[in-house]
Amino acid sequence: MKAAPRALILAAGRGERMRPLTDTCPKPLLRLRGRPIIEWHLLALAAAGVREVVINTAWLEAQFPAALGDGSRFGLVIRYSAEGRDHGGALETAGGIRKALPWLAPGGDEPFWVVSGDIFMPGFHFDTPALADFRAGTDLGLIWLVPNPPFHPAGDFRLGAGGRVSRGVPLDFTYANVALLRPPLVAALPCGQRAALGPLLFDAAAADRLAGRVLQGPWHNLGTPAQLAALEA
Repeated sequence: MKAAPRALILAAGRGERMRPLTDTCPKPLLRLRGRPIIEWHLLALAAAGVREVVINTAWLEAQFPAALGDGSRFGLVIRYSAEGRDHGGALETAGGIRKALPWLAPGGDEPFWVVSGDIFMPGFHFDTPALADFRAGTDLGLIWLVPNPPFHPAGDFRLGAGGRVSRGVPLDFTYANVALLRPPLVAALPCGQRAALGPLLFDAAAADRLAGRVLQGPWHNLGTPAQLAALEA
C-alpha cells in the first residue's frame, strides 16, 4: 500500500482585498465557523491519512507556528517554508511550491497535494479515488475545477472527454485552487524565484498532460471581509 502523499497549503500572500482584517492577521488564520480557515484543511488532510504538511509563509509569518504549532494536535507533522525570512517576501504559487519540493517529494517523483489556504470547501475528501488514477498515469497535474464564479467569468479551462483539460473555448471552468501535482511541473524553476502556477498549468494543458475533475459540493474563495461575513452568517 502506497503512503499518503504530502501536502502544501499556500498561505504566504498579503490578502490585500481582505484588508483591514489582514493588516494584523494572515488571511488563512482569520476565523470561520469557530476556527482559523486553514485548520479546516488540516483536519480534512489528517482525516484522509495525510501525515506531513508544509505551509508556506511570508506575510506575518511568525503567527503561523504560534497558532498551529508542530501539527501534533491535528495528527500531522507541519513544516513551515518561510519565504519572508529566506527571500524577503512571497514567491507566488509556483515559486512557493518549488521552494517546498524537498519536503513534498524527497524522493524526487512523489505526487503531492496543493491547496490554497484561503478557500473553504467543506466536504472535499483528499483521499479521493482520483489519487490512484493520477499515480498510475503520467500527467503533471490533476486539478479540481468549478463553474466560473461571478468574480472570474472569463474562466481558465475547458474540461473535455475523459477529464482532459485544455485552453480551448469555451473556458467554462475556473481552477478551484486544489490539485495533485508532480515535481516536474515546477522543478525547472530556480529555487527562490517568484513565479505563478497558472502559466505552468496552461503549458501542461497544451502538452495534454493535465487532467481535471469538477469539484463536487460547496466551494468558497474568501476574498473580502464581506464574503467572509456572509459565509459566517
